[in-house]
Amino acid sequence: MAEDSNRLLIIDDDLELAQMLSEYVAPEGIELVSARTGNQGLSVARSEEFQLIILDVMLPGLSGFEVLRQYRESGGKTPVLMLTARGDDVDRIVGLEMGADDYLPKPFNPRELLARIKAILRRTSDLDQPPQDELTVGTLHADFRKREASLDDVPLNLTNAEFIILAGLMKEPGNVVSRATLTKAALGRQLLPDDRSLDTHISNLRRKLDGNGDNRARIRSVRGTGYMLVPADKAKT
Repeated sequence: MAEDSNRLLIIDDDLELAQMLSEYVAPEGIELVSARTGNQGLSVARSEEFQLIILDVMLPGLSGFEVLRQYRESGGKTPVLMLTARGDDVDRIVGLEMGADDYLPKPFNPRELLARIKAILRRTSDLDQPPQDELTVGTLHADFRKREASLDDVPLNLTNAEFIILAGLMKEPGNVVSRATLTKAALGRQLLPDDRSLDTHISNLRRKLDGNGDNRARIRSVRGTGYMLVPADKAKT
């Protein structure tokens, strides 16, 4: 993905913040489109194409959570970076559970936001040029071109981060993949102390993989190390 094609949407009612960020990221070849209410942001997100959506939790009209919920339920797959109140772990967990890819607490250093933006854009660019087209483990299938996964031929509604985590585990079935490796691949950044983002994404993946029935692929945690995918034919053992 060329840098001059990077077009981002920020949904935040802080006009000064939006203007400051727009000027800050412009030298990086990034265009920032602004929406000041939840309703307006949802409408723009659905009608136009963006590489990333920056979404504040506190918004006039629809809240950031409601915008995210409706956007994901309507099939929106663009990565979402949520802006949360500093120290509010509940907002972060809820946002990730509802389909956000990552979060950044306010107030933040613009350089930190730019670093997160670049990390997500790099990750998205890697998905646009996958090393392989498809991957299958038992009845679990991943299509890298479409960024879609299915289990028993039933589509899994995954966010970009969830898809990358699942793909990383599928490449090493039965083997442990470290939390640091999965965090770097899915979030484009290093694992931070007390950062539960990866664990929340894993929890969401487990719920979606469980579905109905017992003969399913399982994601198991290995204490102090990471996670591994146990194929369906071994999930019961």
